[in-house]
Amino acid sequence: MTYKFFPHTDEDIRSMLRTCGEQKLEDLYKDIPGELVFKREYDLPEAMSEVEVRRFFDELGGYNEPLTCFVGAGCYDHYSPAVVSDILRRSEFLTSYTPYQAEISQGTLQYIFEFQSMMAELTGMEVSNASMYDGCTATAEAMMMAVANAKKRNKVLISSTVNPIVIRVVETYAKFHGVEVERIAEENGVTSRADFEDKIARDDVAGVIVATPNFYGIIEDYTGWADLCHEHKALLVMNCVASALGVVKTPGEWGADIAVGDGQSLGVPMNFGGPYVGFLCTTKKLIRKMPGRIVGATVDADGKRTFVLTLQAREQHIRREKASSNICSNQSLMALYVTIYMSLMGPDGLRKVNELGYSGAHYLAERLCATGKFEMAFPDKPFLNEFAVKTNLDIDDFQEQCRFMGIQAGLKIADNTLLLCVTEARSKAEIDELIEQVEQLTSQEEN
Repeated sequence: MTYKFFPHTDEDIRSMLRTCGEQKLEDLYKDIPGELVFKREYDLPEAMSEVEVRRFFDELGGYNEPLTCFVGAGCYDHYSPAVVSDILRRSEFLTSYTPYQAEISQGTLQYIFEFQSMMAELTGMEVSNASMYDGCTATAEAMMMAVANAKKRNKVLISSTVNPIVIRVVETYAKFHGVEVERIAEENGVTSRADFEDKIARDDVAGVIVATPNFYGIIEDYTGWADLCHEHKALLVMNCVASALGVVKTPGEWGADIAVGDGQSLGVPMNFGGPYVGFLCTTKKLIRKMPGRIVGATVDADGKRTFVLTLQAREQHIRREKASSNICSNQSLMALYVTIYMSLMGPDGLRKVNELGYSGAHYLAERLCATGKFEMAFPDKPFLNEFAVKTNLDIDDFQEQCRFMGIQAGLKIADNTLLLCVTEARSKAEIDELIEQVEQLTSQEEN
């Protein structure tokens, strides 16, 4: 054997090379131009002891500058009980793989079943898959479901108030699947009802994608939208902030056909951008169009409760090249994370999380506007814990000064507009500190 950690013997390698019609391993790379081949010695550091490795990474971690976060826009700084990560680190969860063999995967199958049950209840939908890579790809998959359901239509409408990152992923998927994506206009921070009605009336739309709350944190009114979509044989897809569904009207209550989004707001740490977990919930009539798998509960020969993979018809390990989705070995570890979080929080806990975020956000909005340097971008629109403000301050300079004081003061979404978010993780003292930075900046300008 060439290397003890490679399973192939020298004869195995020679046999595979003969099958490929090559003489040696280097021949597999002969198409690479010579000038691109690395020919020097690798500049690798000397081996280190365990103590030295720990010291090295401690020093490296010291370069990180933790900031008090007032940014949302799809990634939220929520508190997560310590027991969640404690359970998640158990070896049987960290090392488990996709549960093809039900008889030895009962633990994994059970928590996926619980995830599905909780997400279906949270969204008010009939069924949930388990699960998606993230909220962006979940939304793109919902678009593909709508097109597959419509059969002869390949146009999907998406509201301009959906998170721009989600829109970009949807448009990328659409480009390579021959789907036409058309945006519904935005009007005063919400989706234009008139533009929606005009576009849906053309009877060439397979699906409509909207957001709740939307990118600006506004809770939009979708009364009658589902009926109008169904009247014109289109599906209504709602992209949701998962945590907000603990208090706002659910997609099921709006009459939506598909609910999608990211479960990150259910206690998953921001982690410098991932990994996260998308969700996709729908109605029973669309279950065969849904990507991913469904775990079901049944009983074994002895009458004991057990769990099985009930549906996995669209996955590539079942249909191979005919599969319409590549959602297969998904991040079920993150599905377990939000399952534990929701189990611990329960309906009352989620409601409390949203109440604290709502109170903090409205307190911050009032204090900012009271400084005279900010005004609400959409003053007549209801919001939960995220909102947009306009300002005559130099936003870049303001944010830089705040970062110097250890505060990440929102997300700049236009030259004069800032998007801010407050979760239950932000204290009144931290909010007051942000206000103090505004007042200091104002005082400097006056002097």
